[in-house]
Amino acid sequence: IDVLRYCAKIGGYSERDILEFAEMLKMKDFLYRNVNVGFSGGEVKRSELLQLMLMNPDFVMLDEPDSGVDLDNVALIGDVINKLLERDKDEDERKRSGLIITHQGHILEYVDADYGVILYKGRIACIGNPYDILEQVSKNGYEGCLKRCLREFRNLENQNSIQK
Repeated sequence: IDVLRYCAKIGGYSERDILEFAEMLKMKDFLYRNVNVGFSGGEVKRSELLQLMLMNPDFVMLDEPDSGVDLDNVALIGDVINKLLERDKDEDERKRSGLIITHQGHILEYVDADYGVILYKGRIACIGNPYDILEQVSKNGYEGCLKRCLREFRNLENQNSIQK
């Protein structure tokens, strides 16, 4: 609980908020245990999200929040990420943003994402609708998806040169 109190102090939250967030993440029974000791993969992710929520950041970067997590926990984690990123608010009212790094894409079933990006050989190779990109990767693999993105980019370039 000491770690959570410190996080809450950073984020401007109270002891009551700690309990509220712990309840949301189904972590109330873990409050007086050592941090992440003996936790399952899903419990570790939920514990990390609890700490993060209490720090109240403007920007979050989540590296594989769906890795090593069972489906029930992925759904809960996705709901909490949506809350953390204020996805329940109108776009112009949101004050937080984030970057979610995923290799599997399961989290997209539960998180309302604006953009998807594929990095290939250290460069942005594709950007677009995250759900379309995931579907393309699922159907055609990364190489097929990258080829499709390249074709679409070339089509846009050709259209722009014709308009000039």
